[in-house]
Amino acid sequence: MQTRSSFFLHLGYATTLFLASAAALVLEIVAGRLLAPYVGMSLYTWTAIISVVLAGLTIGHWIGGRLAESAADAAAAHRRTAIALALAALSAAATLPLLRLAATPLLALGLDPVTAIIGLAAFLFLPPSLFAGIVSPILTKLAVDADRARTGRTIGRMYALGAAGSILGTLSAGYLFISWIGSVGTVLAVAGLYAILAVGLLIGQKRLLLAALAAFVLAGGGLAATPRALASPCTVESDYYCLRVEDFSGQSGRASAVLVLDHLGHGINDAAQPGLFYSSYLQFTDEMAARRFGRDRLDAFFIGGGAFTLPRAWSQSFADPHLHVAEIDPSVTALAHDRLWLAPTAKGLTIDHRDARLALQSLSAAPRFDVVFGDAFHDIGIPSHLVTREFHRQIAARLKPGGFYAINVIESRHEPRFLFALLQTLAHDFAAVEVWIDGDEMAQGERITYLVLASDQASDTPILRSDRFFSRHWLRLKGDQVRAKVAEARVPDLTDDFSPVDRLMAHVLLSPEIGEK
Repeated sequence: MQTRSSFFLHLGYATTLFLASAAALVLEIVAGRLLAPYVGMSLYTWTAIISVVLAGLTIGHWIGGRLAESAADAAAAHRRTAIALALAALSAAATLPLLRLAATPLLALGLDPVTAIIGLAAFLFLPPSLFAGIVSPILTKLAVDADRARTGRTIGRMYALGAAGSILGTLSAGYLFISWIGSVGTVLAVAGLYAILAVGLLIGQKRLLLAALAAFVLAGGGLAATPRALASPCTVESDYYCLRVEDFSGQSGRASAVLVLDHLGHGINDAAQPGLFYSSYLQFTDEMAARRFGRDRLDAFFIGGGAFTLPRAWSQSFADPHLHVAEIDPSVTALAHDRLWLAPTAKGLTIDHRDARLALQSLSAAPRFDVVFGDAFHDIGIPSHLVTREFHRQIAARLKPGGFYAINVIESRHEPRFLFALLQTLAHDFAAVEVWIDGDEMAQGERITYLVLASDQASDTPILRSDRFFSRHWLRLKGDQVRAKVAEARVPDLTDDFSPVDRLMAHVLLSPEIGEK
């Protein structure tokens, strides 16, 4: 009878540790999605989240070890573990309203983006990680006390279960929970699991059990009474982004909408006029394509679909368009169809839901495109594998004579180190690498959208003008001056083996003026 009781006791400790460890890692993964609509998703965001969660678990383990050692008996240890789990549940649920309340004021303080990201992550996710970290040492001590003849095996088993739970939590969050129930639902599921585990440990301790249940009921009622706390900021929460479509008619005076990926606008579409480009870099690309190839046939490959603004316009404005759009996220395409006026039967449009590099590699290496347009950059969120020499070589091989590769780069006016590295890398495979800027941006702030054009032929004009819908002009920077700046910068070539995009863009993050959204 004693052996059977000991078995179930060990099973209870093991299960609790396994599930608590899984929940802690689920919260770590979902933290990235919760913060993305406010600070974006980058190496810096993930670094902050992982560091904060590890710091919380570390502090919690230290506190848990002291609590385990000072517990008078198993019942006291159960109470302490249950209280820690209850606090983990409450603090996890609290991240939802606190995020809505704290994000905007914190980001409005004028802190540099890295400090703001770390501060927001710590404020929200340090407490639940700390309380979850308390659990492991206490449960391990309980398991060891229940079987002192096999202390080493018991400790090893509990460590292994904690690690296995962490693996399960990571996989479940990434491949199951966020995709099926969204980030808000995932946080509530984590809080609910912590609460269930706390209640299980308090069975037989009536007073504490009632107190815990009352606290959970009050917390649940508080969340239910503030529906904004439970409302997702996303129109659609996909496997890749928090997607929103926001009305732009107030700014444009016309029926129009903007697609927001995480925290950044990524294309504005006009309902009645697909060729009305609110974004200057899109109008530049359109004018340059028309100047080089006319308005008859056009073959183009798009690295990323965004709001499908340019493919939608070219489908209508060219007589015989062949437009291959590599958009990795099917939800972006669906939202463009549903909310951004992209016709499902748009003329000449092929949509490929794969990574752009993989999609391009699957096509024959023979020249076939007039234009390759890079639209997969999200402010500082630049996919490193799409800026390397190896990828550029693939693009160059598929461009027709006179064709061009166009990329927009948001960078600093002074010392744009990533831009310099990109230009240096492109120069290996393209005879003509040009930098253009909107003439109206010449004297505006520290942040500029550079328009990079790479081709086998130089453009035939240093100034490009357009009066279609918006009167704009673009200036080509002098090539010898650009090359001199690139040489002085001593930046590396970007390759598949070494593409330090985040380091080269760090100055944009660290300067509030440059990194201003």
